[in-house]
Amino acid sequence: MQQNMSQNTGQPQQPFMPEPPQTVTVKDSLYLTDMLSWNLIAAKKAHFYANQVQDQEIKQALHRAGQMHQQHYERILARLQTHNGQQMGSNH
Repeated sequence: MQQNMSQNTGQPQQPFMPEPPQTVTVKDSLYLTDMLSWNLIAAKKAHFYANQVQDQEIKQALHRAGQMHQQHYERILARLQTHNGQQMGSNH
């Protein structure tokens, strides 16, 4: 019963896209820039606050959160660089 309720939210489902589109719109580009920014800022803040706290458990949790955001930033950037390299190679 609960599973049906979560599936029938009235919101249209977005189709799964296994590969990124060949063309990136201006809106897509702005969103990707925002995602890079959010992840970089979150990583920096987490590492900053990890160095401010005394509790080792909190310190470790903040370091893990910072590392996660750093990895997300690097993955997005690597994907964009790969995509740009493929586009430049196909333009010749």
